[in-house]
Amino acid sequence: MDNSHSQYPDIDQPAAGQATLQTPGTQDPSPDSLPTTETQSASPGWRPILRELAETVVLTLVIFFLIRTVVQNFRVEGMSMEPSFHDGQFLLINKLSYKLGEAERGDVIVFRFPNDPSRDFIKRIVGLPGETIEVRNGQVYINGQLTPTMATINEASYNSGPTTIGPDALYVLGDNRPNSSDSHAWGTVPQDLVIGKVVLSYWPPKNWGLVKHGIPPQSTASSTDN
Repeated sequence: MDNSHSQYPDIDQPAAGQATLQTPGTQDPSPDSLPTTETQSASPGWRPILRELAETVVLTLVIFFLIRTVVQNFRVEGMSMEPSFHDGQFLLINKLSYKLGEAERGDVIVFRFPNDPSRDFIKRIVGLPGETIEVRNGQVYINGQLTPTMATINEASYNSGPTTIGPDALYVLGDNRPNSSDSHAWGTVPQDLVIGKVVLSYWPPKNWGLVKHGIPPQSTASSTDN
């Protein structure tokens, strides 16, 4: 009688109290034994990058809007400010100039055209609030006194006025007097339509420089050389 089964237990059946041996790779994974460390650490790794990117974008937008509240670029269109400023020239405007200070004669300003506020004009301030302006044969008289020109201009021969400027208005003329639509044709500019004062020319490069007292940089350089 073969009693091998009673002497030698079946190797596939563990004996009572005996530890079970398992071949590596054959155990069914339990939820607690899943390798979640790598996948969980990969997701937080992107969060600092995304946060930094979002902060950079927000900061850039804030700086952009802050700059836009102070300065604005403007492209000259037309010949009305020749020979001081030229068609296609790019300028920077200080929008806080007249919020922090007063307008001065000779300043070059950009403003919304009173008869069509959707259009922006560039002209030179000739008359200030309360003054009486008259143009005789192209010559500007302020309160009856002939006033020398504040910049190089193309002279005209028209007559206009006299015009008394209101308390919150400006009288402006283009430097190219014969070819400029300005106060001699349509009246004064309310100061609330003024966008700002021209302070810098930045394009083309040959015209780069600060605009001081309404005088473009190339004119300042030429007067210094003389």
